Formats: sequence, C-alpha cells, structure tokens
Amino acid sequence: MKKRLSLLLLSFIAACPFVNAQFAVHADSIRSRIKILASDEFQGRRPFTAGEKKTIPYLVQSFKEMGLEPGNGKSYIQPVPMVAITPAAPPQLNITKGKEKIALKNFDDYVVWTENGTPTTAIPATDIVFAGFGVTAPENNWDDYAGINVKGKMVLIMINDPGFTTGDSTLFQGKRMTYYGRWTYKYEEAARHGAAGCIIIHNTDAASYPFQVVQNSNAGTRLYLDKRGSKEYHCPLTGWVTADAAKKILSAAGLNADSLYIAANHRGFKSFTLPEKASAKFVSKAEYNVSNNVVAKITGTTYPDEYIVYTAHWDHFGVGKPDAKGDTIYNGALDNASGTAVLLELARAFKNSPVKPKRTIIFLSVTGEEQGLLGSEYYTTHPIYPLYKTIANMNFDGINIFGRTKDAVVVGKGQSELEDYYEQFAAQQQRYVTAEPKPEAGSYYRSDHFNFAKVGVPALDAATGVDVVGKGREYGMQQRDNYNKYFYHTPSDEYSDSWNLDGALENIQIMYLLGTKLANERIYPQWKKTSEFKAIRERSLKRKI
Repeated sequence: MKKRLSLLLLSFIAACPFVNAQFAVHADSIRSRIKILASDEFQGRRPFTAGEKKTIPYLVQSFKEMGLEPGNGKSYIQPVPMVAITPAAPPQLNITKGKEKIALKNFDDYVVWTENGTPTTAIPATDIVFAGFGVTAPENNWDDYAGINVKGKMVLIMINDPGFTTGDSTLFQGKRMTYYGRWTYKYEEAARHGAAGCIIIHNTDAASYPFQVVQNSNAGTRLYLDKRGSKEYHCPLTGWVTADAAKKILSAAGLNADSLYIAANHRGFKSFTLPEKASAKFVSKAEYNVSNNVVAKITGTTYPDEYIVYTAHWDHFGVGKPDAKGDTIYNGALDNASGTAVLLELARAFKNSPVKPKRTIIFLSVTGEEQGLLGSEYYTTHPIYPLYKTIANMNFDGINIFGRTKDAVVVGKGQSELEDYYEQFAAQQQRYVTAEPKPEAGSYYRSDHFNFAKVGVPALDAATGVDVVGKGREYGMQQRDNYNKYFYHTPSDEYSDSWNLDGALENIQIMYLLGTKLANERIYPQWKKTSEFKAIRERSLKRKI
C-alpha cells in the first residue's frame, strides 16, 4: 500500500511541476498528533478549561518548531472574547392550557438555554406560535412569518427546509439543505422578528443526528462570543424539544402533529397561535473570559498581501455527562483532533517545500466550533488579513479512517470553482467527485468554512468518501452511520490504532495540491452563479472589505 501511494504521489508531481518532490505527510505523524490532542491529558479541549491551557501551547510550539511565522503580528494568538453561561438551576420550560399543565421533563423532553449574561432570564406566560419551518426566503417566495406578529412570543418551528417532510424537490434546493434549514438560522430569524423564545422540534432524519447529540452538545455550560455593547437582539431563550414532547403540545391543542407537519410543507401555509401558553426561566451565572485562535503563516514571495487560509477547529466538549461506561471525557479524536493534526502536518509540508509559495498561506486553528463556529466567526468579523484579499479557505473537520475510497466528497457541491480544481486532482488519483451522501444534513453550514462563505470568501470543505475500495458503497455508508450513531459528540470518539488512514492521505494530498496551485498561479476562484454567496463576494471586492 505504501508503495502504491508513493507511485501515486510521483504521478501528481509529474503532472504538477511546481509541487515539491519532497512533499510528505505521513500517517505515523498524523497518528502521533491525534494521540496527543485526543489524550485524556488534554481533557477534551474545551475552551476556558485546563484542556485549552494544554492545547494552545502545544499548537504554538508546533508551529514554532516548524519555523512558521506568527500569524497575528508578532503573536501566534488571536484572542477571542467569549462568555460562558452556566445554569445555576435546572432550566424550566412550562406549557399550560388553562389550568392544565403539560408534563415536560428538562433534558429528557427539552433542552433550552440563554445567551443572556444576566443572573435570571424569565419569560412570563406568553403565546406559542407554530411557525412552520420559521423561514423567510423572498427568493423562494416563502415567508412563515407573514401575517403574524411573534414579538414577545414563543415560536415553535420545524428543523430543515420546506419540502423535506414531503420530499418535494421543487421547493428550495430539493433534498439538499440550505442555510434556511439550519438551527442557527432559525434562531436568528426568530430574533429578527422579536420573538421571546424559539424552540425547534427535533427530528432525527431532518436534523441528521439523534436527540442525544442535542443533549450532549447543549447541556451544562454553553459558550458565546462576548457581544456586550452590541445592539444585536437575541431571543432570550432558545432550544429544542423532542418529537414526542412536540406531539404532546400539539395534541393538547387538538392537532394531529403528522398532518400539521405535512401542511407546513406547502405554499400558502399560515402560521398560527396555539391555545397553550409558554413560560420559561433560566437562572445562570456568566463568566467572561478569552479563548484563543492560533494563527501561523508562510509569507508569499511575490504576492505577500494575497492569502490562502487553511482552517481546522481545535476544540471539543471537554468533560461532561458520563456515558454507559462511566467515561466523562469527550476526547474528540476524529472531531477534530484529526483535522488539527492534518493542519499541522500540512503546514510542515508547505514549510519544507523548496518551492516557496508566491501567495501567503495562513494556517488557522480556531476555537469554539462546537459551540456554534465561534472562533471562525470572530476571525471573519475581526479579520487579521483583508477578506477581499483572501483568495480561498479550505477546511479540515474530521478525516477518513475507513481506508481508500473511489469517491472524493465535496460538501455542498455546486458552490464554487474550488470544487473544479479539487476534481481535477481527484481525477489524477482515478477517483470521482461527488456531493456528500446526505445533502439534507446541511453539512456545508456546519463547520468553520461556512463563516468564510458568509463573508464571501470561496470556501471548500472536503469530506470522507463512502465508496470504499474493495468493500463498496454500502460498507462505507454503514461505517459513516455507525460513527454518527455511536461516536459523534460522545466520549467514545477516541483514537484507535485500527484506523486506516490510507484514504485520508489521498485527500490531504489533494488539498495540498490545490493549495499549491492557488499559491503559485494568478487564479481567483469564483462562486458559481447559483451560489447564495456570489453577491456577497462581489460586494466585498467592490468595497474592499
């Protein structure tokens, strides 16, 4: 296998004379870094914890030892002000109809939280509005908030896009989730309409993960960017309810949940007020502190003020709720010690190349991805380097641990010309490029590249293929589903020597070749005409933002 990979790499070098013939990213080096970052000693790498205090020096020292320059002036650190909000008592969400109280149990039936840094956040009994998918999309002729005032009220909405429940491919982008389907958008839109609270009805297929992931990701302390002084409004309370809990609420209103969900998928559906009232209370303490992005660079020889940015998030969930085995450390080996290890090893490969890049290459390891893409949001709203001079972003969030695949997956395929270059290099490996197997999961909007896309920078996220060589697509899908069910965001996400990184090495080589092409040619990848980010890029270039 090693001999075949070496021959494959030599064929790349022959096709691309600007590629360093000494380029090497070794599986053993990646494994070594994953073992360190995902060890119990690093305690799950949660921001504001002892895990961060171990992780940041490790990253900084690694970049220093490679000889990379500091990426933020004379520093490798970009401070990211955040607030940690911790429940001081179990959050309360009460649903009543007259004198009747609908029995809901915290954590089992619902998970709610607040971004308020005040000691108590209380919502007195207020109307509940069922607002379909909670989407306002003029270009799709869709507005779930049309004709109804939700200011000061609790909004109950569905996850994913209109059309998902009924399989209507004529709505939005058919099976592929858009940003309108993401929970982050739904909270943002409810806030724009002045809602006091926004509760999402969980559905495993529509969300692409079980309610257990919601529980593990949102119980206990949550982190947000410190936006004190900002006039931006956030709903005082946000969260999720289980499908069963939502049925209780709707049944008490005399409604059939399944019929209502189908109705909400059709144009002309009108949001309405339920006969129940909702009240909520969140008692909390707020800790304002600073987490850190880590930034290193290789300055371009010819165009040092043009930038290519590689990203990976270093954080995970730290120490939390024990699993069935009593394990409390969420090691985050695949998610995302693996991507962080690749970022470091890719930096080494570029630094060791005798052919120095003409454009500057940035290696950005961001904080707070698991808390809502916080570190990358902070970078793109407080950029160290001008965004209009940023040529592209390429992101690593997990790697292939199942072996070589015939397919090379581009997440959100159809967004930018970066995908076309990626496909060219994949073809040299005799692989075909495809979209992610479940585009309805909205994966393009779920990792750090998305914040670059939001400000117009062409952004690429490449994922693990599923057409495993010698075992087929069905095997690959089984492995993928098994990880999502048993390992994703649980203490079981630990490193194993059984991981097969042969496929990961091929994907890393493509990303290296793509970065080398961008760094040494005068190309400016564009968003495709159908991308929602094309207009943002055009405005950014015009205004030089």
